Amino acid sequence: MTMGSARQTPALIYGGIHNENLGYYNGKYDEIEKMQIPMIDRVCWFGDGVYDATYAHNHIVFDMDAHLTRFYNSAKLLGMNIPIERDELDKLLRELVKKVDDGDQFVYMQVTRGNGLRGHIYPMQGNLWITLTPCPVADTYKPIDVITYEDKRFYYCNCKTLNLIPSCLAATAADRAGCQEAIFHRGNIVTECAHSNVSIFKDG
Repeated sequence: MTMGSARQTPALIYGGIHNENLGYYNGKYDEIEKMQIPMIDRVCWFGDGVYDATYAHNHIVFDMDAHLTRFYNSAKLLGMNIPIERDELDKLLRELVKKVDDGDQFVYMQVTRGNGLRGHIYPMQGNLWITLTPCPVADTYKPIDVITYEDKRFYYCNCKTLNLIPSCLAATAADRAGCQEAIFHRGNIVTECAHSNVSIFKDG
């Protein structure tokens, strides 16, 4: 089935009985491999979304309240609209996990800023994704081996990655201020613009 950008509603559309996994997008769902997402979802252009994840054990979602709190807080901080209320999403997740055969699942949810042709400015209605996949709950008492690694997650502004949420935020702030562009800087160093290059002429 092909999913569009219609506002998500609690109504669920699916005819199957036994499901190895489940994918959900704006009110429609099926096994993940059969789902299709529009290319104009902003996650494809900009990585423009937030997510949260937890487990289900025996078809019961672990620590639902804490994960929904973090999910809705993340969306609010970035100005994203989750298309259903929190209590509706709570109910929806409890229903969906029961539709997967395996009671132990990885429960993943994300909201993207919406659909549209590529453009940084974003007056959009959010898209809700959910995926449920079989996953044994890890033994949290079992020791694991680890390495240390410098946190460079936000150091790669010189790479044209798809993770452009900061650029979208800056471009929209400029638009709301009646301007055409935002210039990024770190202290006294100018790095780039939100969605264009910047050149600086010094000393003539």
